[in-house]
Amino acid sequence: MCRRWSAGSRPRGWSEMSPRMTALETAPRPPLGARLQALPVIGAARLLARCRPARIRAVLGVLARGAGPATAERTAHARDVVVGTSMRCAGPRCLERSIATALLCRVGGTWPDWCTGVALRPFRAHAWVEAEGRPIGEDEQDIALFVAAMRVTRRGT
Repeated sequence: MCRRWSAGSRPRGWSEMSPRMTALETAPRPPLGARLQALPVIGAARLLARCRPARIRAVLGVLARGAGPATAERTAHARDVVVGTSMRCAGPRCLERSIATALLCRVGGTWPDWCTGVALRPFRAHAWVEAEGRPIGEDEQDIALFVAAMRVTRRGT
């Protein structure tokens, strides 16, 4: 069961979270063709995000096999298409956004590194994609606070 937090009962450190990770992101509206390609990918990401972490890792590992390395430019474009198409992915749903970005890259034949991690003070979890060794669409200082708990590369690990 989910608990709804009232203004006075939020967990300690709640307001210390990065506004970048909780605010609605903006991206230019993608062309119709890109949106039509992204919609089923976003739907699949939404379903996959409801699965256990081990299942997510297994499915993404299978999908990553045989893909070429994703460039930072291609990954950023895929992330912009996802954010520009889905209001849910533009918000604080980093898991759906990162899965959809990786899947959209895979549709194009490439795969970025898909990562999840945790930060301890305050405790929080986050999911993101990396290409060419750096996080895409994320503040590198914020991501540096996270310890990667799971990473799916194109080798499926």
